[in-house]
Amino acid sequence: MKLVIITGLSGAGKSQAMKCMEDLGFYCVDNLPPVLIPKFAELCFNSNGEIQKIALVIDIRGGKFFDDLFDSLENLKSSGYKYEILFLDASDETLIKRFKETRRIHPLSPKGRIIDGINAERKKLDKLRDKADKIIDTTNMTPGQLKKEIRKIYLDGSETNNILISVLSFGFKHGIPLDADLVFDVRFLPNPHYIENLRDFTGNDEKVRKYVMNWPESIEFVKRLNEMIDFLIPFYVREGKMQLVIAIGCTGGKHRSVTVANILYEYLKEKGHKVSVNHRDIPADVVKG
Repeated sequence: MKLVIITGLSGAGKSQAMKCMEDLGFYCVDNLPPVLIPKFAELCFNSNGEIQKIALVIDIRGGKFFDDLFDSLENLKSSGYKYEILFLDASDETLIKRFKETRRIHPLSPKGRIIDGINAERKKLDKLRDKADKIIDTTNMTPGQLKKEIRKIYLDGSETNNILISVLSFGFKHGIPLDADLVFDVRFLPNPHYIENLRDFTGNDEKVRKYVMNWPESIEFVKRLNEMIDFLIPFYVREGKMQLVIAIGCTGGKHRSVTVANILYEYLKEKGHKVSVNHRDIPADVVKG
């Protein structure tokens, strides 16, 4: 079980860090009272493997409860639970600017100057910063750059194998899927709809698939489509994208798009990607062959 405690200065990006950790599959809890950390770790440990990665955001918002943090960390250690601390920091000027932009009040200076709250918070977090396993200075970082840095630290395995790919077939006459990142039009391929003994079947049926793929242009298109997706995936991952929706469209969304979507799904699955396939416009009452 991996346990990460996210802490640091108010305005340094802890909320953004937590969102990124969620995208990486961490079970995240914000502002958990520190005294509950050992019990929470025990519950997760006894979850029969359902919860393997945990991220807890702990900071001075906990008020007097925050003072229990060091005792809780000692309890974790004595109970055999390993943890690491991720500390987010930023310059005073940057923190002041962020508070002013969001018009938020510093939790340690609700009626005073922002800088007074920052100074008090730095003093309160000084020992915790010294215990941190990893420190990220977000002074010159955009949210996207922070996300990239966290992914670099906590992403397990190959990055390209952690993006979730959804392959979706559809019919243009029913509208392009709103959530599509990439749309490919296969209406140029020979249409089984005009073959009487194929019309009532779908691309899930072998006879339709054989017909669609029985043409040189179909074979060449699928080859180039696979190459294009292979080329694009690393760049989407580099930009921090966690999910990619690839839509394949034909006229009705029943024959050609289904065939190509299935072939692309099989190709990506064979390469080890996390991939699913869905045929949006096949009528619910159509029986698959």
